[in-house]
Amino acid sequence: MKTSRNTIQRSLILQAVRSLHQHPTAEEIYQETLKYHPTISKATVYRNLNLLVQQGEILKVEVPDGADHFDFKLQYHHHAYCRKCSNVYGMEMPTLEEVMERAKEPPGFLLEECSILFRGVCSKCKQK
Repeated sequence: MKTSRNTIQRSLILQAVRSLHQHPTAEEIYQETLKYHPTISKATVYRNLNLLVQQGEILKVEVPDGADHFDFKLQYHHHAYCRKCSNVYGMEMPTLEEVMERAKEPPGFLLEECSILFRGVCSKCKQK
């Protein structure tokens, strides 16, 4: 793979994902990166986020009917989505092997991975 001219931008974007901790959206990552690189474009952030996902540096948490979130934690885990504030939280659950063993797969279908997104209301929103 050739070296990209966006190495500094990519490094700042990865740093933003790691520093924001709570599964930030691309917009939140863009706003954080602007603090250190005021001329960076949204397109550069989106392009580099996708590249970081492809390279296995971060995970993309796809939220149906919402913005994708990004996660620096690469170990297998699931996520909970708050329908009120749109935050995403990591959840510790049984291992992938345990989940896959219990799954009833369609005949002839080879299960390779799974992603579970729980929906509900977070503790902060419940208190409001």
